[in-house]
Amino acid sequence: MVTNEFDLHTHSSASDGVYTPEELVAQAYQAGVKALALTDHDTVKGCEWLRDNNDLLPQDFRLINGVELTCKYGKQVLHVVGLNIDIASEAIQTHMNKLETLRNERAQTIALRLVKLGLPDLLTAAYEKAQGGQIGRPHFAQAMVSLGLVDSMAKAFKKYLGAGKPGDVKVEWPELSEVITLIHNAGGVSVLAHPTKYNLTLNKIRYLLAAFAEQGGDAVEISYPGVSKDQQKSLSILVAKHELAVSMGSDFHDPEQTWTRLGAYPPIPLGLSRVTERFLN
Repeated sequence: MVTNEFDLHTHSSASDGVYTPEELVAQAYQAGVKALALTDHDTVKGCEWLRDNNDLLPQDFRLINGVELTCKYGKQVLHVVGLNIDIASEAIQTHMNKLETLRNERAQTIALRLVKLGLPDLLTAAYEKAQGGQIGRPHFAQAMVSLGLVDSMAKAFKKYLGAGKPGDVKVEWPELSEVITLIHNAGGVSVLAHPTKYNLTLNKIRYLLAAFAEQGGDAVEISYPGVSKDQQKSLSILVAKHELAVSMGSDFHDPEQTWTRLGAYPPIPLGLSRVTERFLN
């Protein structure tokens, strides 16, 4: 895949990415990306750091403040990307504080459950791996690998942290409608992230996109690593039906994840309204 000028879905060490925000920008710029949205999971700390160190950004580089917010629609956990948000708004700051509390409580529960399985208390080690960012299951996996408890993150998830395993602790995430409203109140654009990655049937995706549009959603991520041409075709029909824009991004976390790289994603089908043209000019 070629490098694209826009990358509207990326992660730094402020959540579960590997690169610091500064390193992420440098790597993206070197790869040929001209406009980057930093969309860490449930935190804007990385965006805040780049705002406060704006002099470190290349002069011909555009940073778009963003976030990837976890929410739910019915029993389904979803991710909604907020683009071009005011990270200093009271609404965003209040929500971020609430989410940080939820993630910290979840981390404590994960650690306790793993101790009951005979593992050592990994809470401190997981926080060290998080490096001040939002703590999550990947940080527990990294701690397990570092301590020699498993030989890969994949095995940590397969045995302890993946869906249905003891470390898969559920959180009462906010509703989809609440997250869309929050993003709008912060002056941003709401984007349903990677709709084919929720293990939903096409029929359920139809209902999801209809609900997303009805609740005021703005765009759907249609071009990202792993999406097939057939899936793009189906999504394109739904996007056009509900008059939504389309978004795109690499969902980059780690250079060792060979399925993606900064600025890389499949071509966007012709004839669709792009979020870059409709909202981000």
